[in-house]
Amino acid sequence: MTAEPRAQPRIPGAPRDLDPRLLRAFLAVSEELHFTRAAARLYVAQQALSRDVRRLERELGADLFVRTTRQVTLTGEGERLLPYARRVIEAQDDLTAAFARGTGSGGAARPLLVDLNSPGLTCGRVLERARELVPECELMARFESGLTGAAAEILAGRLDVSFGRYAGLEPAVRARLAHQPVRYEPMAVLLPLGHPLAELDAVPLGALAGESVYAGAGNPRTLEWTDLAHRLFEGRGIEVAAPAPLAVGTEEFGRIMAKNRTPVLTVVDFPAMPEAVLRPLIDPVPLSPVSLVWRKGLAHPGVDALRAAAAELAAAEGWLRRPEDGWVPATDALIMMSLE
Repeated sequence: MTAEPRAQPRIPGAPRDLDPRLLRAFLAVSEELHFTRAAARLYVAQQALSRDVRRLERELGADLFVRTTRQVTLTGEGERLLPYARRVIEAQDDLTAAFARGTGSGGAARPLLVDLNSPGLTCGRVLERARELVPECELMARFESGLTGAAAEILAGRLDVSFGRYAGLEPAVRARLAHQPVRYEPMAVLLPLGHPLAELDAVPLGALAGESVYAGAGNPRTLEWTDLAHRLFEGRGIEVAAPAPLAVGTEEFGRIMAKNRTPVLTVVDFPAMPEAVLRPLIDPVPLSPVSLVWRKGLAHPGVDALRAAAAELAAAEGWLRRPEDGWVPATDALIMMSLE
């Protein structure tokens, strides 16, 4: 006769099952140390996030954060929970990628959701070529407008792939993502018609001294781009323009530009805008490092095709060759030399 397996004793007071959503809420707050930013990152209301954190504290029987009107800090128990929470969420993400996200019914590859940030850029060409390589796969475009926002969507399982400045993401986020360098994309400035610099064929960076240039400040989805602008403008007398409401669509973007007459930092492949001219930046040539980014553990023929397409185009067009007078932050250059 075979003995029945004995049930494992349960630690008094310990929860039998923890909802992974509560751990995601805890991780977001522990990394942001700010409930409003953490809620924006998870795309939930701040009250719902606070409710989840309080529920987790009740279930664990421990205070995880010290909250004051000025700051949020982790308690000792919060610090103790942090590595366990990360391992649980990473394991859940691995499970999701291995089973739920890889195939659809009948074993066929499910549609791959690919974020292009904005229409008409480098990433659009990579997607077009990838579709040619795997015509049997459905690669569906999305437009999340910023790698910071897209990375949160990838880790939440609502998006598969994106493009952008991988080095601009938080280290804890990068640890859960893979990337492949695609291009050092030359940067440009979008100028309203009639601006004194609009007559130039190319704008020396020094000519922007004294200007206030829009670079997405205040948009939580494009933090990596705003950070790149701050690094570029530092010591050059150029200011990052104050936060402004996000203009959605070409027509609205053009209307706001014509009204505010604020130059906009962008890249040379940015689509044409009404009442504005695009001018490349020179002396030095600032470069926006673009990587293909996906969640670690994701296996899909569409990801393989995107990686192949990116490598093919980069080799054919010299996308990863830096010009002699090119500028890129040192940390970005190191990360762009690494392959996942």
